[in-house]
Amino acid sequence: MQRRDFIRTAAASAGALATGATSLEATGPYVNRGFRARPIVLSDLSGIAFNNGGPESAVERAYRGITEGEDVLDALIEGVNIPENDPTESGIGFGGLPNADGVVQLDSCCMHGPRKWAGGVGGIEGVKTPSRVARAVAELTDHHLIAGIGAREFARSLGFEIHPDLNTDNSRQLWLEWQRRVDPGHWLDPNARLQGQGRPGEETDPDVIRRNRSGNGNEDALAMLTPQQMRMRSDAYLSAGLDMVDEGLIPAHSFWGTINCNGVSADGDICGVTTTSGLAWKIPGRVGDSPILGAGLYVDNDVGAAGSTGRGEANLYNLSSFMIVEFMRQGMAPKDAGMAMLERIRANTVEPRLQREDGNPSFDVRFFVVNKAGDYAGVAMYGTAENRFAVCDENGAREETLEGLLEG
Repeated sequence: MQRRDFIRTAAASAGALATGATSLEATGPYVNRGFRARPIVLSDLSGIAFNNGGPESAVERAYRGITEGEDVLDALIEGVNIPENDPTESGIGFGGLPNADGVVQLDSCCMHGPRKWAGGVGGIEGVKTPSRVARAVAELTDHHLIAGIGAREFARSLGFEIHPDLNTDNSRQLWLEWQRRVDPGHWLDPNARLQGQGRPGEETDPDVIRRNRSGNGNEDALAMLTPQQMRMRSDAYLSAGLDMVDEGLIPAHSFWGTINCNGVSADGDICGVTTTSGLAWKIPGRVGDSPILGAGLYVDNDVGAAGSTGRGEANLYNLSSFMIVEFMRQGMAPKDAGMAMLERIRANTVEPRLQREDGNPSFDVRFFVVNKAGDYAGVAMYGTAENRFAVCDENGAREETLEGLLEG
């Protein structure tokens, strides 16, 4: 191919990625005729619970695409675009819960098993469908991860629409409620004020309150928090968010965010995609496991795929998805591989702040695991908060129960 022909082809592919066409359509799907498997798609609950006003959920759209001959990764991304664009799904994409500054920052990665391609974006702003940008990273660059402003400008250069704000009225109101809880001296509830919030003689100047709490009036000292104070602030942010989950203001799956969606074709080709708005109210710039290969997603076309939702830091520390696939390579079934990984996470969770009174993890983490033959499992540390996952195969789309490692 001459250089100008290559450039023309690459430009056409970039435009297709931004406008919604599947990737590299002219080449067709990768086909391996030497193996027959059970076509299947599995994901977390978001893959079946949201349809953005359309006739199909993510797993239904992905399964239809795979069985009609689409490239497996293209079909999966078309699937997750449905909840990414759904403003009622507050855990990913448009309307995902923002960071501590009220800005929606999104993460995603994808892996194409047969082609051995992978790409991801971290902390991207302004793009409703980061999964498409992740695929563009995989297909059009030599990189595996582009982050922050660079990711946004990369998307802009390919023709993706850049929105000034991905908040919805719902995500913005929830952020305001969270601000009232963590900084009540500055952020006030108008309804509480009308009902006589505060006691007579109570100090109401936020700066005075802050000075009193710190024990001195040195503004420079206040601006430079000690590591212990930073940890206390982080824990307070997390605690306020979890209280909102307990009170039913935020669905549990939305607080941690994320959809993972993995698929296997009849030829045994395996791909996966994970996309998220990340932990609600996170420190700006925080990147979790979702865009990191081996943490929030891993695919090996000879073995299988694994992806996750829940506490991303646990998956980052343990490289959970990679290890699950390695356990399957060693001969474990999908369920056993997932359970072995949960046991490892439990053993590595030693900080008291991350433990319940019984010493077990105080957080949940879920894995969606499938092997090359199409055998699958959904497992969780507890499986009590979000205890269902989505499957679509020849029997249609349905919810199944996550099997928990621990009770509680």
